[in-house]
Amino acid sequence: MAALSADEALAGLLRGRGSARWLVTGAAGFIGSHLVEALLRHGQRVVGLDDFSTGAQHNLDDVRTTVGEAAWAGFELIEGDVCDPLACARALQGVDHVLHQAALGSVPRSIEQPMRTFRANAAGFAQLLTSAREAGLQRVVYASSSSVYGDHAALPKVEAVTGNLLSPYAASKAIDELLAGTYARTYGMQLAGLRYFNVFGPRQDPEGAYAAVVPRWARALLRGETLWVNGDGSTSRDFCYIANVVQANLRAALGAPLPEGHQVFNVAVGARTTLVEMAEAMRAALERLLGRPVAPRLEHRAFRDGDVRHSLADISKARELLGYAPTHDVASGLEITMAWYAARDARPDSRSI
Repeated sequence: MAALSADEALAGLLRGRGSARWLVTGAAGFIGSHLVEALLRHGQRVVGLDDFSTGAQHNLDDVRTTVGEAAWAGFELIEGDVCDPLACARALQGVDHVLHQAALGSVPRSIEQPMRTFRANAAGFAQLLTSAREAGLQRVVYASSSSVYGDHAALPKVEAVTGNLLSPYAASKAIDELLAGTYARTYGMQLAGLRYFNVFGPRQDPEGAYAAVVPRWARALLRGETLWVNGDGSTSRDFCYIANVVQANLRAALGAPLPEGHQVFNVAVGARTTLVEMAEAMRAALERLLGRPVAPRLEHRAFRDGDVRHSLADISKARELLGYAPTHDVASGLEITMAWYAARDARPDSRSI
């Protein structure tokens, strides 16, 4: 990975810029809370907008504990819906940079609840863009998704080539990209879309029907429970540790003007890991952490509707236009992630974390 540590990379980006004011939507979520933490840790002021439909107060509590009270004083939370123009207008007052993470995630949930997904992801983004323009903000960074590649089979995935969308969630993120391009052309805004590939790390929720594979398996390994595998285990993903995502967001917010006003970027590591390989890597990381053997029990079940079989990102565009350089591969990210879950699982209140 890159020679710089994650902290060194962020410090270099923010050095000499003073204390700016940032809006992070979805601030109480997994990715949003990491953005809040990184910004506060480096002397920035942050406004968080969240309606807590999927975010959690304990994520923000964890940030507060991590950064300390002096840095936490630079954070303001606005509890509100990104679809609400009044909430957006209030959150954008005096803001210099916008990192839009608020969304209703999960492919399976979108298949069950398509209208809720479209409202949160598409209508919410349209409202944020409109409010940002009215507030005089010219640049917005927003979360897209690798799901927009759909059934296009070629690897690695390059930004210019997509296939047929396979879920309402994927459609909602494709709509976001269309909206961003339209606002860039119509209003002269600078909009950067980040296509996340299977992000993992501390604070990712292991509970619920829509939990991602890494937090769900981390909890199962720690408790000696079954690791359920969708399909035969050969499905592969470009797993990306959260610190890389934080770096990509800041680079997209602070970088040079974007060609044509709107660009999308793959945010990943550029390496493919099968589900079976991920289970083994997680087991090995936990064994090193605990100093004893861990013997997971894998059980297979049917593939999920809307899932793609293989995913691998070409990250050359983000490298060239943003200067993006991942600081963590899967192995180094898992060492940190498994240690976090092990520490939380040992707590008496771990069932709620």
